[in-house]
Amino acid sequence: MATDYDAQRKNDDDTESLDAIKERIPSKPTISEDDADNVDSFTIPDVVNEELEVVILPLQENEFTCMSCFLVKPQNQMASKTKLGPICTECAS
Repeated sequence: MATDYDAQRKNDDDTESLDAIKERIPSKPTISEDDADNVDSFTIPDVVNEELEVVILPLQENEFTCMSCFLVKPQNQMASKTKLGPICTECAS
């Protein structure tokens, strides 16, 4: 069945008055004076100046880095070794 996309979409029965549409829109919530005072007192926490201590361990003897996903995995998850390097079982499947 062919559809005429240029034809008018609304019938006279589908139209609503502007007043009826405005009545369906919910009113905006009002902000009390207490809430207005608390807006200015909000401060963003300063996390930039915190020092982070992270211990980075070198690659262990029983680990490898997958050349597809670049995650460090244990040796038992190695599927194969390619020209580029080892591939884990998740990337090989």
